[in-house]
Amino acid sequence: MLDQTRMQELTRGLVTKSDKIRALSEAGYSRADIARFLGIRYQHVRNVLVQSTKTVAPGFAESGSPPIAGAPMATAALEGIRHRISLKVDAGGRVLIPVAVREAMQIGEGDTVLAWLEDGELRLVSPQVALRQARELARKLIRGAGTLADELIAERREEAGREAANG
Repeated sequence: MLDQTRMQELTRGLVTKSDKIRALSEAGYSRADIARFLGIRYQHVRNVLVQSTKTVAPGFAESGSPPIAGAPMATAALEGIRHRISLKVDAGGRVLIPVAVREAMQIGEGDTVLAWLEDGELRLVSPQVALRQARELARKLIRGAGTLADELIAERREEAGREAANG
């Protein structure tokens, strides 16, 4: 008999079926029970569990929800925390970026990303995120209470005053 209440507690807050499958499996539920509870096929449960072999690089401790190769992670888990995940490079040199990471980067299918190499690391950022970061950097570098527009208006008024006095 399924303990529906306990299973609902374990899966509360999890977005994807794959995350729910992994959570229920870790709690000791059988694949058949998980499939019945989620209303999906046994094969779906099996595929998720077989493909979800944990890969954490040496030296990196597992967090509450460890990164799993190729599996999407909850976007909320990415906010404010640096995660390292394992991604495979296919024969064509392509790397699949998981959905949650694309969402956190604010990119979708067909979007362009900015990329650069820094100390042997490939860095990717969406134009929207790069613009936000540039604005934050500019705010930190600009000192004073006024905005650039206020400063420009003040300079123009001073210049107009000098021209009127000389003219």
